[in-house]
Amino acid sequence: MLKGLFAFTLTLTLLSGSYAQPVRMMEHLLDTGYFARKATEHIKVDGNLTEKTWQTAQRASHFIQNFPNDTMMASAKTEVMVSYDDHHIYFAAIVYNSVDSQEYITPSLKRDFRGEANDAIVISIDPFMDRMNSFSFGINPFGVQREGLVVNGGVVSEDLSLSWDNKWYSESKIHEDYWTMEMAIPLNTIRFRNGSSTWLINFYRIDSHNGERSGWARIPNQYAMISLAFSKPLEFESPIKRKGPNISLIPYLSPGLSRTPLVANNRNNNFSTTSRLNFGGDAKIGIGSSLNLDLTFNPDFSQVEVDNQVTNLDRFEILFPEKRQFFLENGDLFANFGVEGNRPFFSRRIGVTRDPATGQNIQNKIDAGLRLSGKIGDDMRLGLMQMRTAAIDSINQPVNDFTVLALQQKVFHRSTVGMIFTNKEIGKSNDYNRVLGVDYNIASKSNVLNGKVFFMRSFDPGNPKDNASFGTSLVFNKRFIESRQRLFYIGENFNPEVGFLRRSGFWRYAGDVQFKYYPSNSKINRHGPMFDYDFTIFPRIGMTDYDLNLMYNIAFKNLTQLMVRFRRDYTKLTEDFDPTNTGGAKLQANQEFVYYSLIASLMTDQRKKLAARLQTRSGEYFNGTRINLEGEVNYRIQPLGIVSTVFSFNRLRFPQPYKSLDLVLIGPKFDFTFSRSVFLSALFQYNNQINNINTNIRFQWRFAPASDLFIVYTDNYYADTYRSKGSALVLKATYWFNL
Repeated sequence: MLKGLFAFTLTLTLLSGSYAQPVRMMEHLLDTGYFARKATEHIKVDGNLTEKTWQTAQRASHFIQNFPNDTMMASAKTEVMVSYDDHHIYFAAIVYNSVDSQEYITPSLKRDFRGEANDAIVISIDPFMDRMNSFSFGINPFGVQREGLVVNGGVVSEDLSLSWDNKWYSESKIHEDYWTMEMAIPLNTIRFRNGSSTWLINFYRIDSHNGERSGWARIPNQYAMISLAFSKPLEFESPIKRKGPNISLIPYLSPGLSRTPLVANNRNNNFSTTSRLNFGGDAKIGIGSSLNLDLTFNPDFSQVEVDNQVTNLDRFEILFPEKRQFFLENGDLFANFGVEGNRPFFSRRIGVTRDPATGQNIQNKIDAGLRLSGKIGDDMRLGLMQMRTAAIDSINQPVNDFTVLALQQKVFHRSTVGMIFTNKEIGKSNDYNRVLGVDYNIASKSNVLNGKVFFMRSFDPGNPKDNASFGTSLVFNKRFIESRQRLFYIGENFNPEVGFLRRSGFWRYAGDVQFKYYPSNSKINRHGPMFDYDFTIFPRIGMTDYDLNLMYNIAFKNLTQLMVRFRRDYTKLTEDFDPTNTGGAKLQANQEFVYYSLIASLMTDQRKKLAARLQTRSGEYFNGTRINLEGEVNYRIQPLGIVSTVFSFNRLRFPQPYKSLDLVLIGPKFDFTFSRSVFLSALFQYNNQINNINTNIRFQWRFAPASDLFIVYTDNYYADTYRSKGSALVLKATYWFNL
């Protein structure tokens, strides 16, 4: 079986070469790069573009649409210029309107905007020219910044993370029929090979008035705008070099108060109040120009935005994304081994543990850690992480040490071969958990074929058998057809304790095929049917789960999207399960269920002041019925901020003796931006499935680049009795020093 799996993958890899021909473009636009001259004067970053450098610089224009029509030029002209000196790389742009006195859209003045409800210019920088990883810097007409990291070649929009934060400078100016911007990005913000003469780059624009996405390098409509496969060369007049030390210190000071109940359920409303004074910080040390050593001492993540709660009707654990800064840069090097739902490393296993008495996740203090990551040469990436978490006497948990080593070697044009090793040492005992894994990541030159083949094995005391996992995942994407296929096996004793695994001991085959049609002279940009399937087979008991889906997708030119789906589910329970996940009577293991449902989702035009993302599902559910409505509604009060709410309603009905109930989750959120440096957000969440009401209020003042003052208040209540589960008030100040 394994030989056949690898032969199948190799065949598709070779066949993809027939699709690797470059798209046909106008001759004067084909493979044209940018030549950057070194600045001969001081560039003041004020958005005015008065320097001689900008008057004489080459202008990158001729932007081509990605959406709605990738064979047409952008409706409005855009010009981008590049220069550099010994300490910064500079970008400037003149962004013209297609109508006079155009009104621009911004959800708020808060940094790290994303989505269609924006006007923006984004710079994508690939210093190592591997077409797999890049730094992304964006700005909108109001001067709001965003920075992020693109991984995995930018195959899907989720490959862009905006949680990464760093120090850089920018400004913009709005004029009558255009706007301008300037950026100065310190060279020590970017990892690159010292003495480089060429990088890869792309510029793209989001134009809200015309509902367009356009890029300097043409990116076909079927690919995300962040795709790195089509970037063009950026050539420097003289090799670009980093000079001087590259060391940053980011200390923090965080006093706070916490209020906790003296007994479970807090029936008497008796509390204890404790004060704290935490201090610690991070250090970022450049080793050469390509590697970075991150050190952290007593890190504090109280300022990180809380997760949006969800209604969980699944039998398995839910994965929440990493938001903590220390784990983000080069985070893909550690996190992307394996496949979704089966990862050998998941950073949120560090700093969080489970209370065996309640089954709830609790914070586990991190004492210290280090991470070395970056490039060794042009084609090899290295990641090494060492972390230590403190003992928790109340649950008899000893100190835990975590070690992760990852290597990734580029092969062929864009593909890579990677290796990962994870090690968890539990206290001073001989208790440990280790995983060794290998990935071959496939990325064709033309971006038509992407995917991977992987093999992983875990090691525990006693060396149990059937402790490996292997498989393949492939994406084939052409203009008129797109297909995703996934086949993998997880051994019964495969145990990645530092990773994420929903369950083990089965084969899984899942995939989809989508056909895409592009009508002319229509309000519809793209539409077509899609067939989706997912089978789970346990070797000893046979098939336990499958779902079959027949869908139809419609994408409109006004950015509205609609999907309808008819779904058939089959489930054979492998263990007892309460379908409400609220502690009710359980369906018994080995029972079989076939049930049907109708699903629809709608995303309205996000450029409107009132916009929504909605999904509904109704039909059978195990031995009962389910009616569901969930989504998010946003109202933009430009530029003050956004008032929004996330909600989920599930009406579950089952025969006796099983529990029938209505599950309600509602999470109103208020984001206010008083300026580009002062923000206030308030999130309230009511979730009767977990009997919780949560409040999180966060004030942020960015008083200097990458330096902040936070005031965070959080509390939790029982949803049925409104008794407090505890609260906390924390102040945290951080400052970024460059040495």
